[in-house]
Amino acid sequence: MSGIDRSGQCLCGAVSFAARGVRRDYGACHCGMCQHWTGTAFVAVSVPEADITWTGESLIRRYQSSSWAERAWCDRCGGHLWYRVTAEGPHKGNYEVPIGLFDDTSGFDLRGEIYVDMAPDSFAIAGEHTRMTAEEARRRFSYEESPS
Repeated sequence: MSGIDRSGQCLCGAVSFAARGVRRDYGACHCGMCQHWTGTAFVAVSVPEADITWTGESLIRRYQSSSWAERAWCDRCGGHLWYRVTAEGPHKGNYEVPIGLFDDTSGFDLRGEIYVDMAPDSFAIAGEHTRMTAEEARRRFSYEESPS
């Protein structure tokens, strides 16, 4: 499955991005941190650091939400911009960009969910895809600490 070139922006448009070769598959995270940050599941597509360019950088604010990752938002509108791994390892520097920030959200396919055992019991994403519990996700991604 080849990548696609896409652009996007925050709610007010003050921060925007251009991304090339974006994978067509995306994921959803139901961990406690993501739920507190987004108000629901964090649904995002992974974009390598080398494949994305941001504009409006003076308005980007970052928060080191764990020992391995940061979250960012637009200081003008508060729109979420990314979750990004900062710890050493194979995922370092990758941006997890919310799917809703893309100007064109067509052509993406859900590949999986993590922390499904932490999702609200009335919340379910339909379809065939991988589903990992908190423990399975921690083992797979080798987290030093667990998102609450």
